[in-house]
Amino acid sequence: MSERLPKISIVTPSYNQAPFLEEAIISVLNQAYPNLEYVIIDGGSTDGSVDIVRKYENYLTYWVSEPDAGQYDAVNKGFAKTTGDIMAWLNSDDKYTPWAFQVVGHIFSALPEVEWLTTLYPLTWDEHGQATNCHYHGGYSRRAFFRGEFLRGAGWPARGWIQQESTFWRRSLWNRAGGYVDASLRFAGDFELWARFYKYSELYGVPIPLGGFRMHAEQKTARFIKEYIREATEVFYRYGGHPYGKLGSFVRFKLLRFVPARCRPLLARLGLVYPQKVCLHKGREGGWKVVTQWV
Repeated sequence: MSERLPKISIVTPSYNQAPFLEEAIISVLNQAYPNLEYVIIDGGSTDGSVDIVRKYENYLTYWVSEPDAGQYDAVNKGFAKTTGDIMAWLNSDDKYTPWAFQVVGHIFSALPEVEWLTTLYPLTWDEHGQATNCHYHGGYSRRAFFRGEFLRGAGWPARGWIQQESTFWRRSLWNRAGGYVDASLRFAGDFELWARFYKYSELYGVPIPLGGFRMHAEQKTARFIKEYIREATEVFYRYGGHPYGKLGSFVRFKLLRFVPARCRPLLARLGLVYPQKVCLHKGREGGWKVVTQWV
């Protein structure tokens, strides 16, 4: 079975994150995944990060420490050094769950229609690497994305985010979407990439935690959340996003939760709920299947 698993390429951009970097690296290398490429692009750290990277360099496909133009420039440099069929990046202060690559590899191997994948149960870690929150996300769809349901804090009701730390995609989708993360953005390069991916493919969810976002005092997104939301909102409108008005928000987020599941396909025809694709394990039968949920 392991010989059929696709190669997974992971890139970690890093700059002066020594307190967390080793834990991020270990979360990748301890996956025991048989077909892995791992690249670390350090931006010229001066806090001991390079010593940590050197400790693991025999397990890395490539690494470098040199000045760059920021996080997303480092991500692009890293992916240019990879060849894997499945791609993702992990920031140097975040980490994966121990089973993430096995789940991802088996799903992409079994279900060719899945072009990108994320969790329905995004995790949050604290500064000590302990899990502090894991909440259920109802699912994802292109229509919901461009109605603003995955952009919180922008002035309308939203269900959450697409968690970058838990999102994986095929190289074929990456190439069709241009093959880059927009390095002109300082914060919301992930959101812009999702907008481009959605031009070509629906996002599939899996009801298993895959990774987590670490909350700590020096965390960039936590410190600059307003700037992230500002950039993401500009991206949202640039790609044709159109948020709900007050009535639409009331229907979507208040009334629909009381509608029985059997009625939701009918509501989908009216544009009130959206079909969302979820990967479920078949249990004793083994393997994976795709089901449609109406959220």
